Amino acid sequence: MIEFKLSAFADEYSPEIDKQIEWLTSNGVGLLEIRGVDGTPIADISLDKAREVKCKLDKAGLGISAIGSPAGKINIKDDFDAHLVQFRHLIDIAHILEAKRMRIFSFFMPEGEDPAIYRDEVVRRLNIMCDIAQKEEITLCHENEKQIYGETPERCRELYEATGGRMKCVFDHANFIACDIEPYPRAYSILKDTLCYMHIKDANLDKEMVVAGEGIGRIPETLASVKKDFDGEFILTLEPHLLEFDGLKGLESEGHTSNVGNKYKNTDEAFGAALAALKAAMN
Repeated sequence: MIEFKLSAFADEYSPEIDKQIEWLTSNGVGLLEIRGVDGTPIADISLDKAREVKCKLDKAGLGISAIGSPAGKINIKDDFDAHLVQFRHLIDIAHILEAKRMRIFSFFMPEGEDPAIYRDEVVRRLNIMCDIAQKEEITLCHENEKQIYGETPERCRELYEATGGRMKCVFDHANFIACDIEPYPRAYSILKDTLCYMHIKDANLDKEMVVAGEGIGRIPETLASVKKDFDGEFILTLEPHLLEFDGLKGLESEGHTSNVGNKYKNTDEAFGAALAALKAAMN
């Protein structure tokens, strides 16, 4: 029997970790996918800061669903050795926060070039990262993102197989919509046995971000299939993108900007709407 566990990218609610914790506890969301702390990206915080955050999370009774890392979110032509230094720092942070999962990406492709040219280098890099993570008992979870190698369900699956199943997949409906790919049933049917968890972000025909169920992602239908296809714990991470928030531009590549509708007055209203829609989609 499936047990949905709710998480959130609460840095969309507030850059301040104390306010993130307050929203999570006030709304019964027991997990945080940690991406930003007091305005600083998770990859850039110190280990002392990570220890401080862990104390606050423990006091609030909250856990970490995953490290929302930027690992693999560089151009395939960028220096990978330097990137590995940051990756190892993220591993250290994950241990302090007792996180067993880390969200990663599969490198931005040069504009106008065939991604197949870079397939072997992408696989080489991901296997190096998997080697490190496996020794540290951390599962890497690849998110489908526009403009990276793994932006299509077929290439996501290819990477899953090329890493021997050591790298699982994170399913993001809105990111597939941004690439003109049908999330459900097409992408889901290709990836369902590779999935680690889901980001809950929906979009309409105009690719504008909306709450779950109001877009073309067919999130309620997807979750109905998850109930049939999975047993045990399955994490759903709110990532609504309903308002501009501090750090949004830093998450996106040039030419890939989320179409944020800004229809809500504030983050309380936006996150309230997103959480209510997700709970409705789960039923």
